[in-house]
Amino acid sequence: MECFHCLQPVPRGVDLTVRYRGEEKAVCCAGCEAVANTIIQHNLDAYYQHRDEKPLETPLLPDELKQLTLYDHPDIQKEFIRDTGDNIQIATLTVENITCGACGWLIEQELMRLQGVHKAVVNVSSRRLQVHWNDSALKLSEILQTLARIGYKALPFQPNEAEHQYEKQRKGYIKRLGVAGIATMQVMMVAFGLYFGVGGDLSESLQRFLWVVSLVFATPVILYSAQPFYAGALRGLQASKLNMDIPVSIALLGAYSASVYATITNTGEVYFESISMFTFFLLTGRFLELLAKEKALRFATNRLTLLPKLAVREVGEGTEEIAVRQLKVGDIIRVKPGETLPADGNLLTDKAQVDESLLTGESRPASKIKGAKVVAGSLNQSSPIRVEVTEVAQQTVLAGIIAMQDAALADKPKVQQVIDKVAGYFIAGILLTATVTFLAWWFINPEHALWVTLAVLVATCPCALSLAAPTALTGIIHRLNNDGILLKNADVIESVKSLKTVFLDKTGTLTEGKFKLLSKRDYAKSHHNDALTAGLESHSEHPIAAPLKQLSVQPVSFESVENYQGLGLEGIANGVRYRIGSRTFIQQWHPQHQPDGQHQVVLASEAQVLAEYHVDDQLRSGASETIATLKQQGYTPIIVSGDSKDRVENVANRLGIKKWHGETKPEDKLSLIIDAQSSGQTVWMVGDGINDSPVLAQADLSMTFSSASDLAQTSADIILMGESLWQIETVIKGATKVRSIMRQNFSWALLYNVSILPFAALGFVAPWAAALGMSLSSLLVIANSLRLYKK
Repeated sequence: MECFHCLQPVPRGVDLTVRYRGEEKAVCCAGCEAVANTIIQHNLDAYYQHRDEKPLETPLLPDELKQLTLYDHPDIQKEFIRDTGDNIQIATLTVENITCGACGWLIEQELMRLQGVHKAVVNVSSRRLQVHWNDSALKLSEILQTLARIGYKALPFQPNEAEHQYEKQRKGYIKRLGVAGIATMQVMMVAFGLYFGVGGDLSESLQRFLWVVSLVFATPVILYSAQPFYAGALRGLQASKLNMDIPVSIALLGAYSASVYATITNTGEVYFESISMFTFFLLTGRFLELLAKEKALRFATNRLTLLPKLAVREVGEGTEEIAVRQLKVGDIIRVKPGETLPADGNLLTDKAQVDESLLTGESRPASKIKGAKVVAGSLNQSSPIRVEVTEVAQQTVLAGIIAMQDAALADKPKVQQVIDKVAGYFIAGILLTATVTFLAWWFINPEHALWVTLAVLVATCPCALSLAAPTALTGIIHRLNNDGILLKNADVIESVKSLKTVFLDKTGTLTEGKFKLLSKRDYAKSHHNDALTAGLESHSEHPIAAPLKQLSVQPVSFESVENYQGLGLEGIANGVRYRIGSRTFIQQWHPQHQPDGQHQVVLASEAQVLAEYHVDDQLRSGASETIATLKQQGYTPIIVSGDSKDRVENVANRLGIKKWHGETKPEDKLSLIIDAQSSGQTVWMVGDGINDSPVLAQADLSMTFSSASDLAQTSADIILMGESLWQIETVIKGATKVRSIMRQNFSWALLYNVSILPFAALGFVAPWAAALGMSLSSLLVIANSLRLYKK
């Protein structure tokens, strides 16, 4: 049979089909199945009517990648590509065959040679590639084809596809383990008889026959079960970089070649049992490592799968049920109680209760009112609601979280870069030591030279060393993410070790930012003042402006409004210039005016002061406890705020903060950060306003809230999805713990490799024991990193 999609022959034993126009059509592989289903689901099946009926000739690409140009279709790209503007696209790809850091380096270097690629970052642990490119200069299919030409199969990442890849890898390892295990048992039975004299009375020809039997059973182990190690070694050599698979491959192929030679010539010793056992133990370690990684990444890869597949969309006076991928911006959808929102949007119902724990980590339902933003992945816990769709597919908040997580996982902290460099030198040292060991034993006892060298190569393979940081980093990122804390990069791990000072904004950070008008004082007509105030404040995004915007249903229309950051607003209405803002701002016009400490917002014209307003908010949940904990741990909290000194001092006294700065402009805040850094302090900044973006960017590490301005979120290194300030403490504790875990992993891996080396070189460690010890060492590192998932 021919494959319905690529027209190539369907291999024997393959029973895969796709449904096309009511009929089941056979396909040759899972790749063709996935692509064909994508074409059909997106109503692009006219392709099969107009294509050339000749088999596709693309020898450089595997069957699954023969129709990569389909991924250039805009409708298909909506599911996995994020558009950042300026023709820059971001996609996360699942890449098969990645085994070590050298693979990631090779992929990054190859893609960066392509014109139009701005950034390419590989996360080896999750086997994902995040690539940024200019779609006007380069197509996604060209990127995928480039990867295929260097031996890596890549497809757009989707949760179901990632699970499929893990399942495929798991089955592959099980098959290879099965072959290695069965063959090892047979070879060991023969070896047992030869070692312990059972075959001592056998003739030379019969003994040679038993060697041939061992060769027959060991050959599938070398040619099939050990293939992942050869592939990894080859990619390392292609990248001109030493990796852990190189000494392993040398050991396997060297011992096998010597054993085959001994069998053919009937001279020397055979090592078929050591080869088989070593491969089995090493595959067992890799298999356990795969299971651990799958557990570590399950939370992230499963998040998008929690979204519903169908949505109820309003059509005229009725509704229709459609696939979520068919939703468009502007559609009106209905969500029943207990159902999950399929897309981001604005609430059209008067009120709702939604569970946002998937995003924020907080189990308490969030109250929403008409016009509020609701996000995909939230659970509707009240009555039926109506939502106007504003973001779909890869533009939703949830998809942004996944993308941000991938970026953080792909980022390498300095300690990981050091470990990678040490591992490279370590492998070079292993190869040199193995060479010296072989030459020394060749002169001492040639019969033992090969297996002693084999033990040295195996026992000192730095698998655990290379896993020391990535497994721990993956654990802490997902743990923090589960608590509603998103990391853009891994700098938090480095900065926490020397952290001394934490600068905090007041409004919207230490306080909730939900202001209420508590009192007012009018010096002119009240209704006119309210209309002026509402008109001016309608041009402000500051939280303090929210209650002032509601003062009048008929606000005055201003011809032009200018925002003086940190001071207030100035505008012209009916030929008169007005200002509203801080006392300092108004005193530029009216130096003699002295409002009391409570009324911090003042409205004035150039002729007179018109009104004063007392607007205040409450401390954010967890603020007192967080500040107390920071002080107990030796950190210095400092408030920097553009609010009045009286109000800042009041908040500082309530929280027990000794150092504070009020009425600070953005440039003043920036100067404070720079001065602290100049004195050798590591500075963290927590803020949420537009005027905080310069200091967020300047600080060694910065945090903001999901409710903060877009500019603040762009500048910050960490986004806190919840509304409680205790998450700052969680970040510090998590960063401290992951540094401790990484240090333990690194120390153990280095200690094991250094201590086992002399024993192996002196001939006290058998090859099978070396393989077992190396596997257990890697497993210990993985198990230690998994402790990060426990709070």
